[in-house]
Amino acid sequence: MDSLNAFTVFVQVAEARSFTAAGRLLGISSSAVGKSVARLEEKLGVRLFHRSTRSITPTAEGLLLLERSRRILAEIEAAQTELSQASSAPRGRLRVSLPLVSTLVLPVLADFMRDYPDIQLDLDFSDRLVDVVEEGFDAVVRTGEPADSGLVARKLGHFKMLLVASPEYLAAQGTPHKVQDLLSHRCMHFRWPHSGKLEAWPLPTADDGEPISLPVSMVCNNIETRACFALQGRGIACLPDFAIGDALADGRLVQVMPGLAERKGVFHILWPAGRHAAPKVRALVDYLCARMFAAA
Repeated sequence: MDSLNAFTVFVQVAEARSFTAAGRLLGISSSAVGKSVARLEEKLGVRLFHRSTRSITPTAEGLLLLERSRRILAEIEAAQTELSQASSAPRGRLRVSLPLVSTLVLPVLADFMRDYPDIQLDLDFSDRLVDVVEEGFDAVVRTGEPADSGLVARKLGHFKMLLVASPEYLAAQGTPHKVQDLLSHRCMHFRWPHSGKLEAWPLPTADDGEPISLPVSMVCNNIETRACFALQGRGIACLPDFAIGDALADGRLVQVMPGLAERKGVFHILWPAGRHAAPKVRALVDYLCARMFAAA
């Protein structure tokens, strides 16, 4: 600890360029500052300052030590901050951007509100690509692999995109067994809000390598509408398994072309990169990681 104090005194002298000013900032006498620097120079075997009657300036060795010392002291301060935050209760406004998958995340967030009553959730449901830092979000939940190096990411879990339809629809219109069969079916699609493009279904490409242009009987920008219409026998939809698990289990929906038309996806939670995440952000990250796909 004495060595750490010596480095703290050294940095203060190097920045203040005065034993007297450094002592005043540290709450000790200028003679104590001078003795601390002298002991450090003796221990290191180098001269750290050029001294004159009017100024004190670091030597080349002093400048090297100053750079390293600043980093070391900053790390120690950061560790102290982190430990202090770890013992404080998560609280305050927590602004989170989430995709339009309320069936998956809302029950978990409701439990989070119950378990963390001092956190005020501010939820924004959107599939657009938000700018986390510029728009002031504490965290975002998104599908796909993280691409922003300015964000920290943790994986929440995997899901599958499946083609599904009701047994009644398939009985009336026939069951497709290959991609070309879909051309005679009613296909219900999702449109990406940020690009206006339709979400590609998880289908193999045609023999010429070109994607197949599917019929479009309905377009929307959420899961619930497509799931509802599929249950009502209005056509085939491409939906995530977590949104239709009960309907598949009890036979109200049937998977179309299993093994051929499937795609694996992944959810991540991301937050701005920094030395430490606030307790409220850490609480949300740990909670979602533990519970969002707990039953999967």
